[in-house]
Amino acid sequence: MDTLRLTLILAGGGIILSLSVYAGWLLSKVRLQKQQQQALMEQAITKRNDKIIESVDVIAMATLQEQCDLSEAAIRLYMIMDHLQGEKRIEFPTQYPALYELYDVVKDMPRGDARKSLQKRERMRFDLTRMKAESRLQVAIHTELEEILAFTGAKMMPVRPLAS
Repeated sequence: MDTLRLTLILAGGGIILSLSVYAGWLLSKVRLQKQQQQALMEQAITKRNDKIIESVDVIAMATLQEQCDLSEAAIRLYMIMDHLQGEKRIEFPTQYPALYELYDVVKDMPRGDARKSLQKRERMRFDLTRMKAESRLQVAIHTELEEILAFTGAKMMPVRPLAS
């Protein structure tokens, strides 16, 4: 009876030990899989951020070279930079207050076909509001665009148009 009991205890201990080793092995596999998923997620975020930053760089450069309106740039930059993730995430209204102020002025103005369907007087009223805001914020926005180019690591320096 004692040998049977001892055999059962040893067999039970062996089963428990082997199940514990198997559970540990499974946990290590899960941990490794989570680490791999995290690495893939970080790579995807970095790749996405790089594409966003490339677009931001082009828009900022085009705006400084007066190839893009300030209002259009404010809308595009706000919408694009809002999608930055991880360490590149920014608080746009805080970091770029002039661009955000202009964005706030023009964000609800009709564009495209909606603008075409407006009466001329109403279109002119929107244009006047937009142009006043652009004129008032132009210097600050140009400074912020240069800050954005520093943030993106722009390789090119903006070519300013000659004053006429």
